[in-house]
Amino acid sequence: MRTRWDAPLAPGEVALVGAGPGAPELLTLAAVRLLADCDAVVYDALVPKEVLALAAPNAARIFAGKRGGRPSTAQEDITRTLIALARANKRVVRLKGGDPLLFARGGEELRALAEAGVRVRVVPGITAASAAAAALGVPLTDRRVNASLAFITAREAADPSKVDWKALVRAFPVIAAYMASAALPGLAARLRRAGMPADTPVALARAVGWEEETHATGTLAEAEAGKLWLPAPLVALIGDVVRLRTPWRRD
Repeated sequence: MRTRWDAPLAPGEVALVGAGPGAPELLTLAAVRLLADCDAVVYDALVPKEVLALAAPNAARIFAGKRGGRPSTAQEDITRTLIALARANKRVVRLKGGDPLLFARGGEELRALAEAGVRVRVVPGITAASAAAAALGVPLTDRRVNASLAFITAREAADPSKVDWKALVRAFPVIAAYMASAALPGLAARLRRAGMPADTPVALARAVGWEEETHATGTLAEAEAGKLWLPAPLVALIGDVVRLRTPWRRD
């Protein structure tokens, strides 16, 4: 019989939990239940205080933030902390922004915990691209435009890159680019050189689910020139689905 995602944590167990984009109402029920009944929460920089407030009142709150270009907790230290807490028989929630297994190093933590003999589970969360698309009213897929979708990290625009850019542009009419703030001009230049048209529409969503959430739209050429930009944390949606945007929110 399968273990429920929201089953109470056992002493010495770690749950890698997706905190979603930031709005508490976008948490899964499993995330809320595990937070409410744990001994320790090890949380990322992109977890807002409103989500952290859902943790058990007596739970230890341990910051383990990683932000590009800023002083950050080393991944090895985070893993050691999780293992030490588990070996102390604590019930641990490792709270990660978005989804733990999408550009969040959750796979590294999952493997390290399993190799250390620690009981572990993974609870998915709403990833930033899905939240950005919903907030903007942009469909990530539309049968008139695309049957494929690429999730990439914009930092791959720098050399050396693991991306075959021409193959990417040929295969994926729509791209969701994470960590796209500082890297956006370079990413746009890569895509343009790979054959993506200059007038390809781009939609930006910053800090989705937070009070400072902001949006902007433009073209790939404007992004390359630095005329279309927002500060981090930023997701860029690139492709003709952006032309189908239907704003629906009344903020």
